[in-house]
Amino acid sequence: MKHSPWMMTLTTTATLIVSVAVAALVYTYTSTTNKFRRKQEDERCAGYEALIGNTPLVKLEKLSKILKRNVYVKMEHMNPGGTGKDRAALAMIDQAEKHNLLPRGGGGIVVEGTSGSTGIALAALCNTRGHKCVIVMPDDQAVEKQQLLQYLGARVEVVPTASISNPKHYVNMARRYAKRECDGGKFAFFTDQFENEANMLAHYTTTGPEIWEQTRHEVDCFVMSSGTGGTISGVGMYLKEQKRSVKVVLVDPPGSCLYNKVKHGVAYTSEQRERSLRRHRYDTIAEGIGLDRVTQNFSIGLDCDTIDDAIFVKDQEAVDMAHWLLKEEGFFVGSSSAMNLVGAVKISQQLQENSTIVTVFCDSGQRHVSRFWSEKFIQERNLQWPHGDVSIANLLQQVT
Repeated sequence: MKHSPWMMTLTTTATLIVSVAVAALVYTYTSTTNKFRRKQEDERCAGYEALIGNTPLVKLEKLSKILKRNVYVKMEHMNPGGTGKDRAALAMIDQAEKHNLLPRGGGGIVVEGTSGSTGIALAALCNTRGHKCVIVMPDDQAVEKQQLLQYLGARVEVVPTASISNPKHYVNMARRYAKRECDGGKFAFFTDQFENEANMLAHYTTTGPEIWEQTRHEVDCFVMSSGTGGTISGVGMYLKEQKRSVKVVLVDPPGSCLYNKVKHGVAYTSEQRERSLRRHRYDTIAEGIGLDRVTQNFSIGLDCDTIDDAIFVKDQEAVDMAHWLLKEEGFFVGSSSAMNLVGAVKISQQLQENSTIVTVFCDSGQRHVSRFWSEKFIQERNLQWPHGDVSIANLLQQVT
């Protein structure tokens, strides 16, 4: 289909506007980040916040040998809060305090709708900054996350999983809670991690540069799933600015519309039929990734042509990969990390031998013992619990 000259001009202009807007945001946030880093250095790495970022990049030796490609994982579960969400949480709180949406020195209320990991990061940081923390989360998440949030002192409200169009969706309920508190004269800030661009910029200014330096500028492909979209957009944008040929690939689980959005430009999946939207949905065992909408953070990656391709990963593939990884490489990871690694295996077959692929370990399997690492839970979802030797040969056969 040919486009008329005026349509092409509009498209080019829109892309330019997005690029200029992102550049302005990057400049503003980078200035703030540099100030924070200087303060951090002056204080000789004091406290929780000093441990955020600069996580290791580790090569998976056995998997790399099998694939004949170099597979590296960014160990984001080694942040103090146990996930890379520490980066976004710190950026959003810093931004709120800078713009007087939260009082400096404490006394505010931080509110978020989260599957758990961002809430854990926010709760820990609220303790250090002197704010209260209120978390609304869906009921399809591991109980370990709820318990940890409570140990950290957060007020936790668990609600049934629902579509974003439902007023009782956990994000919508968190937004309303923050508004009620503000209307009552309190300093309440809804961090809005899915739409708050400080999320993406945190990864553009920290995670992306770290990966670039740790790979010695030799990264060929960055592949990972999307929760808010902040990491894949921020890291992908930075890497492409350094090396345009870097391939950025989305990993998407069952029930998410993002695969079709990247592949076909339409945010839709079969699980989103109207009759599905009217009931509570539990489409995948993966926690914290996949969405039934396109967020602002993810949209930035699309608008700036950062995300090149998408890969669909089945739940069973993630289960098999997690067990293989534990047995062969010794890493005990959660569901999203396993899905990321399946994506790396699949995309590897489209790349030349000796290419360098980077993905992310989002969190440890310790937060998934009651679900992803429970034989009973897996079997209840009509999936097979791996017994004995686990092989990725079948997975490779599907993509070769």
